[in-house]
Amino acid sequence: MQLAPNRRLWTSYGEPDFVRDVARFVDTRIAPIADDIDRRDYYPIEVMKELARAGLSSITLPRRYGGGEKNFTQAVALFEEVAVGSAAVAVSLITTFQAQTIVSLFGSEPLKQRYLPMFADGMLAAYALTEASHGSDIRKLDTKAVCRGDRWLITGEKSFITSGSAAEFFVILAQTDVGVSAFAVPRSAPNLSHYVGENSATFGLRNGPHVNLRLDGVEVPADHLIGTEGKGVRQAVVTLNFSRTLAAAISIGIARAAFETALQYAQKRVAFDRTISEFQGIQWYFADMLTEIDAARLLVYRAAKALDDNDDIDRYGSSAKLMASEVATKVAAQAVQICGAYGVQDNNPFGRFFRDAKAYEIAGGSKEVLKNTIGKFLGKSGASAA
Repeated sequence: MQLAPNRRLWTSYGEPDFVRDVARFVDTRIAPIADDIDRRDYYPIEVMKELARAGLSSITLPRRYGGGEKNFTQAVALFEEVAVGSAAVAVSLITTFQAQTIVSLFGSEPLKQRYLPMFADGMLAAYALTEASHGSDIRKLDTKAVCRGDRWLITGEKSFITSGSAAEFFVILAQTDVGVSAFAVPRSAPNLSHYVGENSATFGLRNGPHVNLRLDGVEVPADHLIGTEGKGVRQAVVTLNFSRTLAAAISIGIARAAFETALQYAQKRVAFDRTISEFQGIQWYFADMLTEIDAARLLVYRAAKALDDNDDIDRYGSSAKLMASEVATKVAAQAVQICGAYGVQDNNPFGRFFRDAKAYEIAGGSKEVLKNTIGKFLGKSGASAA
């Protein structure tokens, strides 16, 4: 049984009307299909196109490219609310955001004019960095790109690509003569194919099997190089620093969903002649959970301000995702405990909450990688905790 969330618990840090509209969309279009997406592990194409038609898949893009030109506080509010309904839908949205962000930040003006309006029209995208032999280490890649006159020729294979089964556009990292570089590759490019590998499915964040991309001499125009040749690693890291704050918002959404669903169950479940929410021990559980969600949520919105101000994005984004993902897992596990047998039943959403929360402690930047990023920030000249 899926219980409707009690949003009165949470102060809106985004524009109230905007958040209310998103919450209404989530309640009517996303929450009712969340369990089905998780069980059948498919990419929610229809609802993603609806999000685009509502102007929600490109809200930070400039208006001249068809975007909403909203700040990142509004983007964080969007991702939080969507994740309350379904983390899988939120993850589908974040991969499109990553692809449009790297083009927006580093692409040439002709490249922006060609592709950014397509995002506003609903183009689905994937961020294809990972290779089987390299994982999170993208400093050297087996995928190669060679310049042939006015074309780039790309050959190699990308592994475990989230949203790759439905993506209509890919950002591909490949090795060139001067270093790792980023390329815009439409799905229609000849000699680009995908397949579902042996280790494609995950137990959480299930928005369709991760796919492997084969690039058997894929040709793209010279202007499909994103930014400067050889600067792809830096560009990818900057983009990830942006998206980590949104990933943290997704973790907050998961934590909220678990908390709210458990609270509504506890307020209705009667044991020993009273609801279990009246027992002091259960109240303490909820008090701890609420406090930790509130604290993590404040940090996430501080990270959103850092994005808006372009201020220490690596510090705040990494800290926010580190804390929010840990809180989400803890809250999801506690929600199961509070609900007892009801919490472990397969036809209830608590297993999905827990699996999604735990998966996001790894996806989008593992705890260890985030701690390394924070450590590097502290090693910068002049860095302080102020």
